[in-house]
Parts: sequence; C-alpha cells; structure tokens
Amino acid sequence: MQLISRFSRIVRSGWLKPVAPALAAALLALSTGHSQAQSLFSPAIKVNQDIVTWYELQQRQQFLTVLGAPGATEDEVRDSLIDERLRKQAMRDAGIEVAPEDIQVGIDEFAARGRLSTDEFLQLLGESGVSPETVRDFVADQLSWRDYVSSRFLSQARPSEDEINRALGQAGSGGLQVLMSEIIIPVTPQTLAQAELLAEEIALLEGFDAFSSAATQYSAAGTRDDGGRLEWLNLTDLPPALQPVILGLKTGDITQPLSLPNAIALFQLRGLREVSTSAPRYSKIDYAIYNMAGGRSAETLAKAAKLREQIDNCDDLYGIAKDQPAGVLQRVEASPSEIPRDVALELSKLDLNEVSTTLTGNNGQTLKFLMLCTRTLDRGEDTTRVDVANALTQQRLQAFAESLVEQLRADATIIEQ
Repeated sequence: MQLISRFSRIVRSGWLKPVAPALAAALLALSTGHSQAQSLFSPAIKVNQDIVTWYELQQRQQFLTVLGAPGATEDEVRDSLIDERLRKQAMRDAGIEVAPEDIQVGIDEFAARGRLSTDEFLQLLGESGVSPETVRDFVADQLSWRDYVSSRFLSQARPSEDEINRALGQAGSGGLQVLMSEIIIPVTPQTLAQAELLAEEIALLEGFDAFSSAATQYSAAGTRDDGGRLEWLNLTDLPPALQPVILGLKTGDITQPLSLPNAIALFQLRGLREVSTSAPRYSKIDYAIYNMAGGRSAETLAKAAKLREQIDNCDDLYGIAKDQPAGVLQRVEASPSEIPRDVALELSKLDLNEVSTTLTGNNGQTLKFLMLCTRTLDRGEDTTRVDVANALTQQRLQAFAESLVEQLRADATIIEQ
C-alpha cells in the first residue's frame, strides 16, 4: 500500500479521540498563497496578540500534502490556523500545557500508524521540506486541546442514566439514531482476494463524496443508486455486533472492512442524534429467504423485482415455493444475536413486509430474496450502555468545543495580510 495512503488513514483514523472541529478543517487544508515579496517569517495573519507567519502556512501545506490529505482552499488553510491560535490562547490562559514526553509519545504513535519508526517518519517529512518542529507543534496542539476540552467540559458532557436509557430506547421514550452510508461488495472464492484489496482502498478514502462515488461504482446494495446513503436508523435496529463499531466512529469516519457471508461491508458515519421517539429493542425477528437461481444476473434481478410486486407478505412466498425443492424457501425466527450478520444488517433497513435483494449465497450463484415478516419487542436487553455513554460524551464534547471556538473567534481581533 502506498505510504501516502497510510498517512491519509492516520489523519482520518482519529488516533486522538476528542478531535477539535477546527482540527478537522486543518486536516483538509492543502494549499495556501504567499506573496513572493513577503518575508517567510513576516506575519501572514494576526490573531489578537499572536501571529501566523507565511512560513507556518507553507509548512502546514507541505505537512498535510505528505500525509495525503485532500485539497482545500487558501481560505480553509487560513481559517484552520486562526482557530489553532485561538485554541492556544485559551489553553495558555488556562495553564494547559502538554508535557514534552507526552508529545514524543504522540509523535511515536503517529509514526507507528504509518508502519514507520519515528526516525523514519521524521526523515520522510524532512525530505519533503517539513521540519520536526512543525510535526511537534501539530501533535502538541492536538494533545493539549484534548486535555483542555476534557477538563473544562467533561462533567457537563457525561450523560445521565436516564439519557442513556433514552438513547437505548428504554423507558418508552427517546433513542439514538445513526446516519450512515454503506458499501456491500459481493465475493466468491475466486474474487475474494481482489475484493479484499478493493475494500482496503475504500477504507482509506477521505470525505463523503469519495465514499459515495465508490458506493455507486462497487456496491451491490440497493442504496448504490443513492451513493450508498441510508436513512436514519435506530441504533437498536442494527446487528448487536455492529452497534459498538458504529458508535466508535466520528462523523466522516469509515469502518475497517467487515467480513460477511459472501460479501465485504464498509460503513461511513454521516451523523448521530438523540430523538424523542421510541427506539425499541427486539427479542425475536421473523424473516423469510426465498433462494433464486442465477445470483445477481440481470435476469434473476428482474425476476426478483417482478416477484416483489406480486406478494404482500411473507406468507405469500409459500405459494411461490410450492412444489419446489426443500430449502428454496427458509422461514426463520431468531433473536438478533443469532441472525447472521449480513442478514441482520439488511433486516435493519427494512420495514415489515419489505424486501432486500442485496445478498447472495452458494458462492454467488443464488440470489437471496429476503423479506422481513415480524419483529417482537424486547426492552430488557442492555448490552451497549458503555458504548452509548461514550458516544454521547464525545458528541457533546465536540459540540462544546465547536461552540467555544466560535465564541473565541467572535471576540477576537483578526487581521489577515
């Protein structure tokens, strides 16, 4: 895998969890202008009593270019460094300063995520014109801002037990919903290796548009025509094993490739919200699978589309499967944890009596016509409280940090050259 791609993954992977919103903008910044008539060390921007030099603008651009971050405008570069100065001023006033040994550990971790030693990492950057001080300042800002936001807002950000209950859809009110995009890549024994390489490359993508484009090109899910975009889903509707994976993402993050029977899945988190409506859990899910020969051929998909128009509910499938071999129609009632992950994922997107034709079986030779029959409510399961609490805390810390930076900017005197 290319080195620049590895570092692109570092930037996106969120090695520092409570990332400042301004940092996210900074990671997109790749281009900045500089008048040749200006001295490199003359002020490009004045932020209250502090300055940003032309040299710092150029260093930030080069640093992010080596990391493989996507392009951005000059205005975005300037805005990210303005916000960085404002954060430093707030931390300076609060007496927050990260220890040198912690900065070194941060640099070591940064390098390790690119599968390099620290010396190799700094040498690579140095060959591209990036100074070690630029790296050190960048890492120090992330670490100190994390400590500052946590020390100032953590007590306010922690959810109460009632809030966790609501997010889990318990107590009859409220819930947590996620907004995702998906890519489902079908695999057979012959295509597995190629599909795995493709999935690894997709996992390195940056931004919503890039993921959407990949979904349109490679996904077999019905959402491919909409760039892989799913509607808001209740957290509790997702397969239990997938819930903590999604909650561990920040907005824009992409999961590592997830192995499914006959497929590889990737998901990108587009949003997370608390809602006032109930988001129940289910103890049993009743579904039917009608196996159709031909896999995802155009002919079989056309037959599936026609079948979908002919039936109203799962019971209608018995008439369709009459006189056909045993096993053509499967009717299953199981708890969410007992359902295969690929089936559970498709069921999470369906309302009662809706159909999915995304899945295949028999090494891609059979199309699974999947229909959701019924769901049985169960509010007693409580398996993701810690994950939900952490997700809510991080979401609120980010909101507090965004609000603080906006207020600092509104109160600041900013002069740009």
